[in-house]
Amino acid sequence: MAKSRPSMQKRRTEAAKMDKKQAKAARKAARDASKAERGVTEDGVDPDLAGITAGPQPRLYEDGDPIWHDEKLA
Repeated sequence: MAKSRPSMQKRRTEAAKMDKKQAKAARKAARDASKAERGVTEDGVDPDLAGITAGPQPRLYEDGDPIWHDEKLA
């Protein structure tokens, strides 16, 4: 009877692996479907990249802003 225990344990482990694999495949299919739904906008720009410009970004604070000076002192 002692030899049947590892095989039962292995069977449960393998079943858990299969469940995890199926859940992962389902999440991937849902992600792919949502990507296909979003698609590309009419002007050919990816919606995730719309509005992003290359180069330096504008400053959050100006030099005369009191919040900026408080953060410098802290």
